[in-house]
Amino acid sequence: MLVLAFTGAGISKQSGISTFMERPEVREKLFRDYANSHPKEYNKVIKELKNSMVNAVPNDAHYALAEYRVPIITMNIDGLHEKAGSEVLALHGTLPDDSELDHAYMLYNKPVLYGDPAPNYQKAYQIISKMYPGDILLVIGCSYHTAIACDLRDLAHSRGAKVIEINDDAAHKVRKVLEEIYKPKSHGYEND
Repeated sequence: MLVLAFTGAGISKQSGISTFMERPEVREKLFRDYANSHPKEYNKVIKELKNSMVNAVPNDAHYALAEYRVPIITMNIDGLHEKAGSEVLALHGTLPDDSELDHAYMLYNKPVLYGDPAPNYQKAYQIISKMYPGDILLVIGCSYHTAIACDLRDLAHSRGAKVIEINDDAAHKVRKVLEEIYKPKSHGYEND
């Protein structure tokens, strides 16, 4: 049985990071056209975004996924999975390093902007297309606002995998779900 996690902004909410849906003034500036037309303003937005995330710490959902060594596909750029000890496929890239902040508008995949190619989307489709009946895709904190979020759910389902959605209180629910998935199965024998 393969267990994969697909995570979105909701998993980091309890770590104090607002979702982009809650910050439309930021979301509306994460477009390639905006970065090209307003480089100084865009750099400022990215600096502020990075500052809002740099001191955030993983919550128990991030740690539970790391402890169970669940492979992760994430739409997040906050780095909390990595801080918790997981390796991730980051669909929307990362934030620029401090040395790159003054020319952030020129960077691609730091983060992936609306209007940019997303180089890891194809890898995500390939990973999910290898799922089989009995496998599990944990969808944690993901809305239905992006095509990739809908596509990966649908692809996993079409492959026969079980899709488990955790859309609120991830910091408390993820570990419980993982404990249930990985608990030893009783065979009905008296000494089990």
